[in-house]
Amino acid sequence: MESAIAEHLKCPRTRHRRVEDDYAPPYPAWSARAPGAVRQVVMGYFGVQSRGAGMQGRACAALMKIAAGFALPDGPGHHDFAHHVDAAGCDNMVAIAYWSDPAAHARWCAAPEVDAWWRSDERLADGLGYFREIVAPRAEHFETMFNTPDRLEGVGVVMGGVSGELQEHGYWGSMRDRIPLSQTDAMAPSGTRAVNAGAPAPGQRVRIAGHENIAMIRSGQEWADTTGQERTLYLGEMEPVLREGMDFLRDQGLRIGCYSNRYMQHLDAKGAPLEKSFGLSFWHSLADMERWAESHPTHVAIFGSFMRYVQALNFQLQLRVYHEVSVLKADEQSYEYINCHAGSGLMNGLGEV
Repeated sequence: MESAIAEHLKCPRTRHRRVEDDYAPPYPAWSARAPGAVRQVVMGYFGVQSRGAGMQGRACAALMKIAAGFALPDGPGHHDFAHHVDAAGCDNMVAIAYWSDPAAHARWCAAPEVDAWWRSDERLADGLGYFREIVAPRAEHFETMFNTPDRLEGVGVVMGGVSGELQEHGYWGSMRDRIPLSQTDAMAPSGTRAVNAGAPAPGQRVRIAGHENIAMIRSGQEWADTTGQERTLYLGEMEPVLREGMDFLRDQGLRIGCYSNRYMQHLDAKGAPLEKSFGLSFWHSLADMERWAESHPTHVAIFGSFMRYVQALNFQLQLRVYHEVSVLKADEQSYEYINCHAGSGLMNGLGEV
């Protein structure tokens, strides 16, 4: 048993964990581990927004153009494709890319093939919307958790290693306890989102500045290996409850501090859906996310459904679940939207929360 906080990120605590040193979790979990030389990672969400079946072919071609750029020098170490329909009824196809070196990401972004395409006036004239949400948390500002130590997802793929079994999980508050910064910092939010350029509306290039300590979570599940009773339970009972909670955050999350939520299904390289999905949400604060997780009826239902699921299967799961959680400083965030509707991503509800 070991701590979710890597040895080189530990420091004398001024804030206590929610559990005692002899706490034993009820089931195993693991974290991704990066070498000490990795001080910061980059998570990039590159999206194409369209409306109606007639635009989907053009949107797919644009996503493939973005993905082709990943093969350039300094491209990401890992990427995924995903799709979701947002609250405005628009299709959003997204390439999610990860770098373990912010300098490599900066060089990649500055490459003429990438930069000129993004800045071209054609992006405002081809009938599609585009967004680029880049977050670059320092090692102290994020955590990961997986229910298996193999086939890591997301940022875990580029971190290069995996921990032993973790102590800080299986209790309320464990998410916060796994973030190294929590040893000394309450991670309270300050400031507000702001428009740095443009106006949140179609036909605009918009840049949004995030405030201190916005919280972001990508929380996923893969059911490709499930069979029999487990597959029936997941698809028939657990997934519908999860979808209801994700739709609540998408449609009504602003009033509880959730700026944006996307419930996304993975796609393969040809655009076909895979048996993997994840929720991606941005929150005013980690505390707001924790309150939803601990007490809101929609998440209580998700948690209850999951516990019934694992108990019915005697904790012997083929379902793979994971998450990555970041608490982001203002200088770790960059959000840009081209020709997207005003409810897109971090533009959503500006001025309401």
